[in-house]
Amino acid sequence: MHSASAQFSTEPIITSLLDTDLYKFTMWQAMLHRHPQTQAEYRFVCRKKPQFPLSLLLDAVNHELDQLCQLRFSEKELAYLGALRFIKSDFIDFLRIFQFQRPFIRAYAEGDDLHIEAKGPQVHVMGFEIFVLAIVNELYFRQYDAQAALTEGKKRLAIKVEELKTLGREAALRHPFELFDFGVRRRYSRQWQHHVVQTFAQETPQWFKGTSNVQLAMDLDIVPIGTMAHEYFQTYQALGVVQLRNFQKAALESWVQEYRGDLGIALTDTVGMDAFIADFDLYFAKLFDGLRHDSGDPVVWGEKALAHYARLRIDAHTKRLVFSDGLDVPEALRIYHHFADRTQCGFGIGTQLTNDMGLKPLSIVMKLTSANGQPVAKISDSPGKLLCDDQTFLNYLMQVFQVKQP
Repeated sequence: MHSASAQFSTEPIITSLLDTDLYKFTMWQAMLHRHPQTQAEYRFVCRKKPQFPLSLLLDAVNHELDQLCQLRFSEKELAYLGALRFIKSDFIDFLRIFQFQRPFIRAYAEGDDLHIEAKGPQVHVMGFEIFVLAIVNELYFRQYDAQAALTEGKKRLAIKVEELKTLGREAALRHPFELFDFGVRRRYSRQWQHHVVQTFAQETPQWFKGTSNVQLAMDLDIVPIGTMAHEYFQTYQALGVVQLRNFQKAALESWVQEYRGDLGIALTDTVGMDAFIADFDLYFAKLFDGLRHDSGDPVVWGEKALAHYARLRIDAHTKRLVFSDGLDVPEALRIYHHFADRTQCGFGIGTQLTNDMGLKPLSIVMKLTSANGQPVAKISDSPGKLLCDDQTFLNYLMQVFQVKQP
């Protein structure tokens, strides 16, 4: 392990505002068009104790945030985004003048803990999340022996490529295996993510179908992947445009109005799968192309989804289930073999693709905690992922949706 002085290098960690997940842009456009006045607060959380205190990274984090707030979108980047058919020209006009504002984000330390808070107009602070996570990750892993990590990472990457190639020797299932890189926020480093994605794109193009990282999608000419995250649904808990009981329907309806058939994978676990299915009626089930799993047992979840489509007399072969919760390649293949004769499947892998280096990954998130001064919550199907600052609101939300205490 190296000293904290190893953190400062000449080039910033983030060199492009496209070096983030596609769904940040798709949610951003929807919020800009529908609720541009919303005020929001996001907070960085480390869920598990790291191997050395994150507070040691404070100076370097502040330095990187200073650099991030200097960046602007280039004309080439704007042209790339503008060519995506679901991105509207007025959003590109907004991005042309956009710049992160340093007063809206603050990093400080308490004891061993690193705190990072972004607070301000949602359309000005929602973009910080992925950059903050990528910055903290890369600074943290610079403390370790890079040569040893990269040697181990290359070994493990080669094994993953071989695991995928076994698919080519099997009898084909009805629907093909499709793999996506979802690893920006958890990556070992920017260069390593580039290497991983390029390797999969070159070695296994029949199965590797895209990346959530917009910059890599542009640079490597592959498909950018993503629709929505929990923050999009959670914002609707606090907008006051509908009763709390109807926030999921309101969020889904707004998405339909914004994208009119594009970006049709809905995230299901803001208040748990059962509560989601209760709101995901025939109208939404026909309009959306499929569902994304992000917590709880993936097979149980998938069976619930297929049973719901069956009840609605919708042919599941026309729909897609996307799995994205803590996957590695063997687990993705296991789920694929379970479902692929019955429905289309996609698999988004994050940490295990971009940070499998023989080092213990960080468990860090940066989540929406309030909007317009009102608390928001996520009641996921995995108890460890529950997130809320306000126990009273959490209890109320659980009561409204008849969710049992996890």
